[in-house]
Amino acid sequence: MKEKISITAISSISPLGESLEESWNSYQNEDHFLREEDFNNEKTWVGRLKSSSIKNIEELRESDVKYKKLDNSVIYALFASRNAVRMAGWNHGTYRKDNFGINIGSSRGATELFEKYHTEFLEKKKTASLASPTTTLGNIASWVAHDLQTEGPAFSHSITCSTALHAMLNGIAWLKSGMANKFLVGGSEAPLTAFTIAQMKALKIYSKEKSRYPSMALNLKKTQNTMVLGEAASMACLEMGVGEKSLAVIVGVGYATEPLKHNVSISADAECFQQSMKMALGDMAPSEIDVIVMHAPGTIKGDQTEFNAVKKVFGEEVPFLTTNKWKVGHTFGASGMLSIEMAVLMLSYQKVIKVPYLEYDAIPKSINKVMVNAVGFGGNAVSILLSRSGD
Repeated sequence: MKEKISITAISSISPLGESLEESWNSYQNEDHFLREEDFNNEKTWVGRLKSSSIKNIEELRESDVKYKKLDNSVIYALFASRNAVRMAGWNHGTYRKDNFGINIGSSRGATELFEKYHTEFLEKKKTASLASPTTTLGNIASWVAHDLQTEGPAFSHSITCSTALHAMLNGIAWLKSGMANKFLVGGSEAPLTAFTIAQMKALKIYSKEKSRYPSMALNLKKTQNTMVLGEAASMACLEMGVGEKSLAVIVGVGYATEPLKHNVSISADAECFQQSMKMALGDMAPSEIDVIVMHAPGTIKGDQTEFNAVKKVFGEEVPFLTTNKWKVGHTFGASGMLSIEMAVLMLSYQKVIKVPYLEYDAIPKSINKVMVNAVGFGGNAVSILLSRSGD
């Protein structure tokens, strides 16, 4: 990329916590943040927000009568977006100067509310007046725009698990076009519902692990699928140029969609990832990449095919590989931005975040460039390449 675009703030709410410092501290141990809960009369591993975060979410919900009927996916997005914009120092509100754009996506959207209203309909043959406006996918970005009082463009989308990184692609495109000078991008997901988990179990990919780590994401020796669902929202503020507030610089982007051979799988060598990583690299030598934050959903085929793609692109000089899904679960549409946050933390602290059950041949002495991968059902891959703000 010729034009330099910076991440000037990034904020999330997840099982890791609510701030960059809290998230970093959460990464500094070998414990996961998954727990067992009852779903459909069965013990199930999930990545739930911390109790302190749930309390803050409920306080936000109660702060405005209009927010009381909104789905968690919207409230999580409001919470993370407020913090990101505050961190970036963007002016908003009555005397706003920054009419920034917003693109916040979600894989599932308002799934809890949708299930609630649909159940009521089946029982009563009628539904509440708010059933439609509160369950449309577009209400995530529109409510964030309302809350932050920005008049810039605001839109939502779903590209399954690569949603958040597609939001970042869109924000970059708007900035490069000159149609906006600041963009808030990210994803929000609240998928811990009985129906959503039943769907994942029907695919036979949900974890039944009884070992120390319920999700064995990126462990290529596992013999069963170990995907676990988690909830989160994560937002990043994008601006043109590099300045004092730059946390990281976006130096490469790549994307690809491969022809479907099956409804939920990608090719054995993840051709979409090969293309997206090569595009993100551009003229850079593969050896310049220090770390790759893998999508690695914790399934046998998903983890292996992405690794195969990395081998195809990087050869024998495979960078340090890591993921956070063993710790927080797979947060669907928010997962890509949580991975971006992980990359920003490693660049800032100059320390890799390991997967505790993996053996590493070498640890980078310095971290200058980190690639982040995400892919959705059907092979919608995105790769984002970040560098330290001073590089």
